[in-house]
Amino acid sequence: MPESTEGKYRVRLAAFEGPMELLLHLIQVNKIDIYDIPIAALTEQYMEYLAEMRRFDIEVASEFLVMAATLLLIKSRMMLPKAPKETDEEEEIDPRDELVRRIVEYQRYKKVSLEMAERAEEESRFVGRAPAELPVRLAPPQGLSVNDLWEAFRTVLAVKRELTIPEAIVAHEEYRVEDQMQMIVERLLASENGAAAFENLFLTGMRDELVATFLALLELIRRRIIVVRQPTLFGPIWVELREKEAATKLFSASEKEG
Repeated sequence: MPESTEGKYRVRLAAFEGPMELLLHLIQVNKIDIYDIPIAALTEQYMEYLAEMRRFDIEVASEFLVMAATLLLIKSRMMLPKAPKETDEEEEIDPRDELVRRIVEYQRYKKVSLEMAERAEEESRFVGRAPAELPVRLAPPQGLSVNDLWEAFRTVLAVKRELTIPEAIVAHEEYRVEDQMQMIVERLLASENGAAAFENLFLTGMRDELVATFLALLELIRRRIIVVRQPTLFGPIWVELREKEAATKLFSASEKEG
Protein backbone atom coordinates (compact mmCIF):
# COMPACT_ATOMS: atom_id res chain seq x y z
CA MET A 1 0.00 0.00 0.00
CA PRO A 2 1.28 3.52 -0.79
CA GLU A 3 2.12 5.73 2.19
CA SER A 4 2.21 9.56 2.29
CA THR A 5 5.32 11.26 3.72
CA GLU A 6 5.49 15.09 3.56
CA GLY A 7 3.24 15.22 0.49
CA LYS A 8 5.15 12.49 -1.33
CA TYR A 9 4.21 8.88 -1.88
CA ARG A 10 6.44 6.02 -0.84
CA VAL A 11 5.50 2.74 -2.50
CA ARG A 12 5.82 -0.59 -0.80
CA LEU A 13 5.15 -3.41 -3.24
CA ALA A 14 6.49 -6.90 -2.69
CA ALA A 15 8.88 -8.07 -5.41
CA PHE A 16 8.73 -11.60 -6.75
CA GLU A 17 11.30 -13.32 -8.92
CA GLY A 18 8.68 -14.91 -11.13
CA PRO A 19 4.98 -15.74 -11.50
CA MET A 20 5.32 -19.07 -9.72
CA GLU A 21 6.70 -17.34 -6.66
CA LEU A 22 3.78 -14.90 -6.70
CA LEU A 23 1.26 -17.74 -6.99
CA LEU A 24 2.91 -19.63 -4.13
CA HIS A 25 2.84 -16.47 -2.02
CA LEU A 26 -0.89 -15.96 -2.65
CA ILE A 27 -1.59 -19.62 -1.81
CA GLN A 28 0.32 -19.41 1.47
CA VAL A 29 -1.15 -16.05 2.51
CA ASN A 30 -4.72 -17.22 1.87
CA LYS A 31 -4.05 -20.71 3.29
CA ILE A 32 -5.31 -22.34 0.13
CA ASP A 33 -5.25 -26.11 -0.31
CA ILE A 34 -2.76 -26.49 -3.11
CA TYR A 35 -4.65 -29.53 -4.48
CA ASP A 36 -8.02 -27.73 -4.48
CA ILE A 37 -7.29 -24.21 -5.70
CA PRO A 38 -10.25 -21.77 -5.97
CA ILE A 39 -9.07 -20.64 -9.39
CA ALA A 40 -11.45 -17.66 -9.63
CA ALA A 41 -10.28 -16.08 -6.35
CA LEU A 42 -6.62 -16.81 -7.12
CA THR A 43 -6.90 -15.32 -10.60
CA GLU A 44 -8.56 -12.21 -9.21
CA GLN A 45 -5.80 -11.60 -6.67
CA TYR A 46 -3.12 -12.27 -9.27
CA MET A 47 -4.65 -9.71 -11.66
CA GLU A 48 -4.89 -7.17 -8.81
CA TYR A 49 -1.17 -7.52 -8.22
CA LEU A 50 -0.41 -6.92 -11.90
CA ALA A 51 -2.69 -3.87 -11.83
CA GLU A 52 -0.74 -2.50 -8.85
CA MET A 53 2.50 -2.96 -10.78
CA ARG A 54 1.13 -0.99 -13.73
CA ARG A 55 -0.27 1.67 -11.41
CA PHE A 56 3.20 2.43 -10.07
CA ASP A 57 4.82 2.27 -13.50
CA ILE A 58 6.59 -1.00 -12.75
CA GLU A 59 7.39 -2.93 -15.89
CA VAL A 60 5.52 -6.22 -15.96
CA ALA A 61 7.71 -9.06 -17.20
CA SER A 62 6.38 -11.23 -19.99
CA GLU A 63 6.31 -14.38 -17.86
CA PHE A 64 3.83 -12.70 -15.48
CA LEU A 65 1.54 -11.96 -18.43
CA VAL A 66 1.82 -15.54 -19.69
CA MET A 67 0.79 -16.83 -16.27
CA ALA A 68 -2.13 -14.37 -16.21
CA ALA A 69 -3.31 -15.76 -19.55
CA THR A 70 -2.94 -19.31 -18.21
CA LEU A 71 -5.05 -18.51 -15.14
CA LEU A 72 -7.74 -16.89 -17.25
CA LEU A 73 -7.78 -19.94 -19.54
CA ILE A 74 -8.15 -22.32 -16.59
CA LYS A 75 -10.87 -20.10 -15.11
CA SER A 76 -12.83 -20.12 -18.38
CA ARG A 77 -12.53 -23.91 -18.65
CA MET A 78 -13.81 -24.27 -15.10
CA MET A 79 -16.86 -22.16 -15.99
CA LEU A 80 -17.78 -24.23 -19.06
CA PRO A 81 -20.51 -26.85 -18.65
CA LYS A 82 -19.16 -30.33 -18.22
CA ALA A 83 -19.64 -32.75 -21.10
CA PRO A 84 -21.61 -35.91 -20.26
CA LYS A 85 -19.51 -38.99 -19.60
CA GLU A 86 -19.72 -41.74 -22.16
CA THR A 87 -18.82 -44.43 -19.61
CA ASP A 88 -18.76 -44.57 -15.83
CA GLU A 89 -15.05 -45.45 -15.86
CA GLU A 90 -14.06 -42.36 -17.80
CA GLU A 91 -12.08 -39.99 -15.58
CA GLU A 92 -12.77 -36.29 -15.66
CA ILE A 93 -9.72 -34.11 -16.39
CA ASP A 94 -9.35 -31.17 -14.03
CA PRO A 95 -8.08 -28.04 -15.85
CA ARG A 96 -6.09 -27.17 -12.70
CA ASP A 97 -3.98 -30.36 -12.71
CA GLU A 98 -1.10 -28.98 -14.79
CA LEU A 99 -0.96 -25.77 -12.72
CA VAL A 100 -0.97 -27.75 -9.46
CA ARG A 101 1.87 -29.95 -10.71
CA ARG A 102 3.96 -26.90 -11.61
CA ILE A 103 3.31 -25.22 -8.25
CA VAL A 104 4.23 -28.38 -6.29
CA GLU A 105 7.42 -28.78 -8.30
CA TYR A 106 8.33 -25.11 -7.79
CA GLN A 107 7.64 -25.44 -4.06
CA ARG A 108 10.03 -28.39 -3.89
CA TYR A 109 12.83 -26.51 -5.70
CA LYS A 110 12.20 -23.47 -3.51
CA LYS A 111 12.70 -25.52 -0.36
CA VAL A 112 15.91 -27.08 -1.68
CA SER A 113 17.31 -23.71 -2.74
CA LEU A 114 16.68 -22.26 0.74
CA GLU A 115 18.48 -25.19 2.38
CA MET A 116 21.43 -24.81 0.02
CA ALA A 117 21.60 -21.08 0.72
CA GLU A 118 21.69 -21.77 4.48
CA ARG A 119 24.50 -24.30 4.04
CA ALA A 120 26.45 -21.89 1.84
CA GLU A 121 26.13 -19.19 4.51
CA GLU A 122 27.36 -21.58 7.21
CA GLU A 123 30.31 -22.76 5.10
CA SER A 124 31.28 -19.17 4.25
CA ARG A 125 32.32 -18.73 7.88
CA PHE A 126 35.12 -21.26 7.46
CA VAL A 127 38.31 -21.05 5.44
CA GLY A 128 39.58 -24.21 3.82
CA ARG A 129 43.20 -25.27 3.82
CA ALA A 130 44.92 -26.90 0.89
CA PRO A 131 45.69 -30.59 1.55
CA ALA A 132 49.22 -31.30 2.74
CA GLU A 133 51.43 -33.42 0.55
CA LEU A 134 52.13 -36.94 1.78
CA PRO A 135 54.39 -38.11 3.19
CA VAL A 136 54.59 -35.21 5.60
CA ARG A 137 58.23 -34.37 6.25
CA LEU A 138 59.43 -34.16 9.83
CA ALA A 139 61.58 -31.09 10.41
CA PRO A 140 64.19 -31.76 11.57
CA PRO A 141 64.31 -35.58 11.13
CA GLN A 142 63.71 -37.13 14.52
CA GLY A 143 65.30 -40.17 16.13
CA LEU A 144 63.08 -43.17 16.76
CA SER A 145 62.10 -44.70 20.08
CA VAL A 146 62.85 -48.29 21.11
CA ASN A 147 59.22 -49.20 20.42
CA ASP A 148 59.51 -47.85 16.89
CA LEU A 149 62.65 -49.93 16.31
CA TRP A 150 60.95 -53.01 17.75
CA GLU A 151 58.03 -52.62 15.34
CA ALA A 152 60.47 -52.22 12.45
CA PHE A 153 62.35 -55.32 13.58
CA ARG A 154 59.12 -57.34 13.74
CA THR A 155 58.48 -56.38 10.13
CA VAL A 156 61.95 -57.64 9.16
CA LEU A 157 61.27 -60.90 11.03
CA ALA A 158 58.00 -61.43 9.21
CA VAL A 159 59.60 -60.87 5.81
CA LYS A 160 63.00 -62.56 6.08
CA ARG A 161 62.66 -65.55 8.32
CA GLU A 162 60.72 -67.52 5.68
CA LEU A 163 63.10 -66.60 2.84
CA THR A 164 66.26 -68.31 4.07
CA ILE A 165 65.52 -71.87 5.04
CA PRO A 166 68.68 -73.94 4.36
CA GLU A 167 68.32 -77.23 2.51
CA ALA A 168 70.46 -78.99 5.11
CA ILE A 169 71.84 -77.84 8.43
CA VAL A 170 75.36 -79.15 8.83
CA ALA A 171 76.46 -77.19 11.87
CA HIS A 172 74.94 -74.56 14.04
CA GLU A 173 76.44 -71.14 13.27
CA GLU A 174 76.63 -68.70 16.12
CA TYR A 175 76.21 -64.93 15.71
CA ARG A 176 77.78 -62.79 18.35
CA VAL A 177 76.55 -59.29 19.11
CA GLU A 178 80.12 -57.94 18.92
CA ASP A 179 80.58 -59.39 15.43
CA GLN A 180 77.31 -57.87 14.23
CA MET A 181 78.35 -54.49 15.65
CA GLN A 182 81.53 -54.77 13.62
CA MET A 183 79.55 -55.70 10.50
CA ILE A 184 77.21 -52.72 10.89
CA VAL A 185 80.10 -50.28 11.36
CA GLU A 186 81.92 -51.70 8.34
CA ARG A 187 78.89 -51.28 6.10
CA LEU A 188 78.30 -47.72 7.26
CA LEU A 189 81.95 -46.76 6.81
CA ALA A 190 81.93 -48.27 3.32
CA SER A 191 78.83 -46.34 2.24
CA GLU A 192 79.18 -42.96 0.58
CA ASN A 193 77.08 -41.03 3.06
CA GLY A 194 77.69 -43.19 6.13
CA ALA A 195 74.13 -44.51 6.13
CA ALA A 196 72.24 -47.69 5.29
CA ALA A 197 68.62 -48.76 5.22
CA PHE A 198 67.50 -50.53 8.39
CA GLU A 199 66.29 -53.70 6.65
CA ASN A 200 69.49 -54.00 4.58
CA LEU A 201 71.56 -54.65 7.71
CA PHE A 202 69.89 -58.04 8.21
CA LEU A 203 71.76 -60.22 5.71
CA THR A 204 71.03 -63.93 6.02
CA GLY A 205 67.53 -63.90 7.46
CA MET A 206 68.38 -66.60 9.99
CA ARG A 207 66.71 -66.09 13.34
CA ASP A 208 69.98 -66.03 15.31
CA GLU A 209 71.48 -63.48 12.91
CA LEU A 210 68.39 -61.29 13.04
CA VAL A 211 68.33 -61.20 16.85
CA ALA A 212 72.08 -60.60 17.16
CA THR A 213 72.00 -57.80 14.58
CA PHE A 214 69.09 -56.09 16.33
CA LEU A 215 70.87 -56.24 19.69
CA ALA A 216 74.01 -54.89 18.00
CA LEU A 217 72.05 -51.93 16.69
CA LEU A 218 70.71 -51.17 20.16
CA GLU A 219 74.20 -51.35 21.64
CA LEU A 220 75.64 -49.01 18.99
CA ILE A 221 72.82 -46.55 19.70
CA ARG A 222 73.55 -46.77 23.43
CA ARG A 223 77.21 -45.99 22.78
CA ARG A 224 76.13 -43.03 20.63
CA ILE A 225 78.04 -44.38 17.63
CA ILE A 226 74.99 -44.55 15.33
CA VAL A 227 71.63 -42.86 15.16
CA VAL A 228 68.42 -44.16 13.62
CA ARG A 229 66.22 -41.71 11.72
CA GLN A 230 63.04 -41.69 9.71
CA PRO A 231 63.21 -38.58 7.47
CA THR A 232 59.64 -38.92 6.19
CA LEU A 233 56.45 -40.07 7.83
CA PHE A 234 55.84 -43.77 7.04
CA GLY A 235 59.07 -43.67 5.04
CA PRO A 236 62.10 -45.98 5.24
CA ILE A 237 64.25 -46.07 8.41
CA TRP A 238 67.91 -45.16 8.00
CA VAL A 239 70.88 -46.04 10.22
CA GLU A 240 73.61 -43.38 10.17
CA LEU A 241 77.03 -42.98 11.75
CA ARG A 242 76.89 -40.45 14.52
CA GLU A 243 80.52 -40.48 15.61
CA LYS A 244 82.75 -41.56 12.74
CA GLU A 245 85.85 -41.37 14.94
CA ALA A 246 84.30 -43.63 17.57
CA ALA A 247 83.21 -46.05 14.86
CA THR A 248 86.74 -46.16 13.46
CA LYS A 249 88.16 -46.89 16.91
CA LEU A 250 85.64 -49.69 17.37
CA PHE A 251 86.55 -51.10 13.99
CA SER A 252 90.29 -50.96 14.82
CA ALA A 253 89.80 -52.58 18.21
CA SER A 254 87.84 -55.43 16.67
CA GLU A 255 90.56 -56.05 14.09
CA LYS A 256 93.23 -56.24 16.82
CA GLU A 257 91.12 -58.72 18.79
CA GLY A 258 90.71 -60.76 15.62
